[in-house]
Amino acid sequence: GIGAACVRLFAELGARVGFTWRTGETEAEDLERACDGMARGWRTDVTDEDQVARFVREAEEAWGGVDVAVANAGIWKGARIDRMTAEEGDEMLEVNLGGTWRLCREAVPAIRRRGGGSIVVVSSTAGQRGESLHSHYAASKGAQVSLVKSLAVECAPEIRVNAVAPGWVDTELSAGPLGGEERAAIMAAIPLGRVATAEDVADAIAFLASGRARHVTGEILNVNGGSVLCG
Repeated sequence: GIGAACVRLFAELGARVGFTWRTGETEAEDLERACDGMARGWRTDVTDEDQVARFVREAEEAWGGVDVAVANAGIWKGARIDRMTAEEGDEMLEVNLGGTWRLCREAVPAIRRRGGGSIVVVSSTAGQRGESLHSHYAASKGAQVSLVKSLAVECAPEIRVNAVAPGWVDTELSAGPLGGEERAAIMAAIPLGRVATAEDVADAIAFLASGRARHVTGEILNVNGGSVLCG
């Protein structure tokens, strides 16, 4: 969804892109072909620090450096707090927060070797307002926001660190609610009158990664059509 849209957009803008995938080998190969040599995928489990380190190292070697890192890998699953298992909670934190932390840990020195650049984290409106029946997800996304604000100061001035916070996005991750009876209610709560596309979010990520956002760091850019208004 959002990840593939980012790969396509960055390649169109002239960037050489290294991306990760855990499942969907055929889709990853199709994405490489669609980008006409400008993108290469690495099979990576973001909960494994060795695999994340290998990805960043090999992408840096393949493309001659790292200017931008986008932390996008994530999962979204519901669970009532009184029925949530320890395994469900741990998985959410390991993928969403741990995966982001591991990528940032490896990307920061790589970007510094390049002379500076940008990190963009894909968080969520749930990380700012919470989300009933998804407390472990909201907690992981809220922690991403705190990580971004911390790293924005720690990594300045060489590296800018920002986040996008999407609301509903028409991707496989949210296909259940958006494909069912809930869609009408979801649409009614969005002032701009539609659910975001993956490309809407990719555009915001590209802005934050680019020199046009050269004086923006520690920011959480909401991409939700006005459904959640955060100060």
